[in-house]
Amino acid sequence: MFNLFGSRKSKPGIKPPRAPGDTIRAEDLNYLKEWVVGRALVEGFVEPETLVNEMSVVLVDATGDFTRRRIGGPKGVDVIARALDIPIYDVEETGYPQRMRERIERDRLMRKRQEQQERRAKFERGELP
Repeated sequence: MFNLFGSRKSKPGIKPPRAPGDTIRAEDLNYLKEWVVGRALVEGFVEPETLVNEMSVVLVDATGDFTRRRIGGPKGVDVIARALDIPIYDVEETGYPQRMRERIERDRLMRKRQEQQERRAKFERGELP
C-alpha cells in the first residue's frame, strides 16, 4: 500500500541469464561469421556452462589465433554448426588444440619481453631508481 522507504525500486545492472533453450545472439553469430572468413582450418570448441559463464564456443584457426563468444545453450551449438560449416568439438572431451596453447604462451612471452624493454629504456633514461 505505502512505500515508506522509497518510491523506486533499484534495478540491478546485471542482465538475467538466458534460458538453456535459448540460442546464440545475432550479433555474436555475425561476429563469428566475419571472424571465420579468410582463415584456414578453423575449428570450434564448445565450453560448458558454469555458474559464472554461459555456454560458449571458442573458434581456433591454423595459426592458433582464437576468439570466444557465448552461444546461450545447446541449441546454439546447432546454429553454429549450420552457419559456419566447421568441425565442432566438446572441449571437455578433446581439450584445446596445442596450437592455441602455444599461441597463448608465445603472446605471453612477447608481452613480457616488451615490458622488460620498456623498463630497461626507462632505467637508461634515469626515470627509474
